Amino acid sequence: MSTITEAPATPAPAQGGPRKRARRQSKRGQRFLHWFTWAVIIWLALPIAVVILFSFNNPHGRFNYTWTSFTLKWWGPKLFEYPGLTTAMEHSLEIAVIATVGATILGTLIGLALGKYRFRGQSATNLVQFACIAAPEVVLGSSLATFFLQLRIQEGMLTIICAHIMFCVSFVAITVRARVLTLDPAVEEAAKDLGAGPWETFRLVTLPMIMPGVIAGALLAFALSIDDFITTEFTSGSYMTYPLWIWSVSRQGLPPQADVMGSIIFLVGALGAGAYAIFARRRALAAGPARMAP
Repeated sequence: MSTITEAPATPAPAQGGPRKRARRQSKRGQRFLHWFTWAVIIWLALPIAVVILFSFNNPHGRFNYTWTSFTLKWWGPKLFEYPGLTTAMEHSLEIAVIATVGATILGTLIGLALGKYRFRGQSATNLVQFACIAAPEVVLGSSLATFFLQLRIQEGMLTIICAHIMFCVSFVAITVRARVLTLDPAVEEAAKDLGAGPWETFRLVTLPMIMPGVIAGALLAFALSIDDFITTEFTSGSYMTYPLWIWSVSRQGLPPQADVMGSIIFLVGALGAGAYAIFARRRALAAGPARMAP
């Protein structure tokens, strides 16, 4: 009598094996990207954190490079012990505000034109905008200095403002143009059908829709203007701004007041950007139910 032996059963291939491996690899990639992003943020924020930290330092002398002890005295009346530093900061704020207003107005109009219309020379205009951003500041500064010299214009506050508006306009225009390209033309057409003229359509419909891009461009222009050094150095003459003052006294030692003023500028800018982000988020959440309403 012969015995029948069953062959050992081969295990069935696991269902979804490649999918599970793909999911694990995707999760690993997401974790790596997450931690890499935070590492870059920390690396970029580390110098700012050092400046804020040393604004509370109590150094022996003017060299504020070694931590000694904690103090709050620099955040009081002693902040204005150096008249040159205070004046330079006032100059930087004045130039930044004026340049931001001018660059925002011109950049918004250029961004609207590039985003809404098609005209001869549009490609060249786009090329010039990106060229201003990509060009090294040394080239821009030296070119502007030569230009002012050829016209026999005395370098000072006016030439700095013109230079800052020139290189800030491109950033505002590109930011506004990106916002304009996402707009729905039917909204403006509906406003015109309801009897709104060109100015009313722009003021009541177009401008509110592009306002996030306008504000983002204005904040970017202010940040670029207030800390610009290279272009300002070429076009300032004897006019002193905050970055130029820092450079001029860096070999003699930077006082803690310089760190305090830098910290104040950063905190004000961060609070402004945070407040606008909260406002924009609430506005988007409020607009969501309104769009879904019949």
